[in-house]
Amino acid sequence: MALKIRLARGGSKKRPYYHVVLADARSPRDGRFLENLGSWNPMLAKDDEKRVQLNAERIKHWIEHGAQPTDRVLRFLDEAGVAKREVKNNPVKAKPGKRAQERAAEKAQKVTDAAAAAADAAE
Repeated sequence: MALKIRLARGGSKKRPYYHVVLADARSPRDGRFLENLGSWNPMLAKDDEKRVQLNAERIKHWIEHGAQPTDRVLRFLDEAGVAKREVKNNPVKAKPGKRAQERAAEKAQKVTDAAAAAADAAE
């Protein structure tokens, strides 16, 4: 069974509250889980100590037994010093898409054509 340490959403509409849970990877986000390992309250200030609460001992136990934390949970674990998260870098993400690049090329072509026409008219 593939185990994940992930977030399960709670709270009401526009007032999120998340539980850090150990669940089977196939179970739904807010569905059945095996163990509650902590909580995250994004409504609190970032420097509030109650914003992220983790049971580090149990998390270490489950990671040793093969549980994989999700990226968001891994960020929390890295801040708590439980696990190490490698910094990700995707330089392609900032590039515009194919259609946007085509539109930019067309616009640049129009500008150069207009400049050439203006130079010809000036002569």
